[in-house]
Amino acid sequence: MNAVMKHDPANEWREELVALLPRLRRYAVSLTGTLHDGEDLLHSTIERALTKFDQFTQGTDLDRWLFRIAKNLWLDEIRSRKVRGETDKPENPKDEPWIDGENQATAAVGLSELGTLLSQMQEDHREILLLVVVEGYSYREAADQLSLPVGTVMSRLARARSKLTELSAKARQQNENVVPFGRGRER
Repeated sequence: MNAVMKHDPANEWREELVALLPRLRRYAVSLTGTLHDGEDLLHSTIERALTKFDQFTQGTDLDRWLFRIAKNLWLDEIRSRKVRGETDKPENPKDEPWIDGENQATAAVGLSELGTLLSQMQEDHREILLLVVVEGYSYREAADQLSLPVGTVMSRLARARSKLTELSAKARQQNENVVPFGRGRER
């Protein structure tokens, strides 16, 4: 038996794909605004990636390729829903991903509030916040990912942050338990 392991690009690709699943899931849920749709989008994205493996260029960023697939699939779904006359609002608010279970509530203080605020934002604002703030992409990387000029990414991010701050202030006025984005709880 040969002691030297063979280089298997397909196996390396699958391992990298599995490692990217949590990020891809966060992206899908953020893009769709609901856990149910996000999970469906995640599954569709993985299925598409597996069937189109031969179109992936080795040496390029797999995460960008997967995020692009997810975005294109979601845009197709939105168009399809418009044709069918469906809305993008969940019928049951318990299906929202931002409502934590009792066991997770203390560990995720602020996360559910942030999720609620994000779900009230426009899709392009949610998407840019996710890429730059959550995933840590540079403006250039986000611009490449979204096929936008860097200036557009910067202005959208500024508007998204401003809108998030505005929504946070409104929520705080309505409910003392909602913490403004970027600030700790008052004691």
